Amino acid sequence: MTHGGSKRGLLTEPPKIADFPAGGRFLVGVSGGRDSVALLHWLTKLGYRRLIVCHLNHQLRGRAATADAKFVARLAKQRGLEFEVGSADVRKLAATRKESIEAVARESRYSFFAAVARRRRCRTIFLGHHADDLVETFLINLCRGAGTRGLASMREVTTRRVDTTELTIVRPLLRTWREQIDDYIAHEHLAFREDASNRHLEPLRNRVRHRVLPYLEKTFGRNVRQNIWRTAAIAQEEESFFETLLPAELTDAAALAVKPLREMSVAVQRRLLDQWMRRSNIANIGFDLIERVRQLVEPAGTVAKTNLPRDRHARRRAGKLFIE
Repeated sequence: MTHGGSKRGLLTEPPKIADFPAGGRFLVGVSGGRDSVALLHWLTKLGYRRLIVCHLNHQLRGRAATADAKFVARLAKQRGLEFEVGSADVRKLAATRKESIEAVARESRYSFFAAVARRRRCRTIFLGHHADDLVETFLINLCRGAGTRGLASMREVTTRRVDTTELTIVRPLLRTWREQIDDYIAHEHLAFREDASNRHLEPLRNRVRHRVLPYLEKTFGRNVRQNIWRTAAIAQEEESFFETLLPAELTDAAALAVKPLREMSVAVQRRLLDQWMRRSNIANIGFDLIERVRQLVEPAGTVAKTNLPRDRHARRRAGKLFIE
């Protein structure tokens, strides 16, 4: 699908997939749900024969989760692909860290992907996020006050540092709508695993999907999703441009010199601090956190230390900012 195009039809090849040719060796995340099953089938039809199928059991759904893992293992075997499986007690981790199950599940997946990437020496992974996911993420980040980086957070190709690993994430289906994936699943007669928890309204994303977006469509018209998608696409292109203007020697640095940072505009300070903290694997970066760290830079600031998530700290000492 192109920008603003029809929501119907089977999957089409996105422009950036050409940067990752079929002869290459790549990871692919497969949960067993319709999106990732469609992605895996589509990639193999395009000739990707060296994929490593990655599946994480979140231990949230008991026997159903175990059945998901077995289902994905069979898919990989049927296609002659290598298979990696991991497990994480997401509920326990969320309680320990006092974070949402959604956030911990997402982080656990990326930690698993990064561990496989290091072991297999393969730093690129295909994921099955699609156009509806992008729209939902855009709305969630908008309401959280995430700024333009948050609004542009889901891109077709991006890099993410997980622990010491730079993971290249490729989302070939970001121009493809859920209806198109349903069409593809039906056309190809594909079996998949249905996650009953997707219908529960407790997770925020499910409430956005089942309550907020239908209300917006009723209020603004059926094309509201496409319009949100286009806005997200614009934010992505603008954010990519502004990122090229940030000096890499600063965003990659272990410490930031305070004096030159003070001389930058507030907008540049925020972007630079955001990227600097992301490079240091700081979780849950938002406006309030960036502003707290930015206060350490202010000439009149009396505070020299601020708390970061997971018992980490940002500290100003000897004219520099450090993360401890």
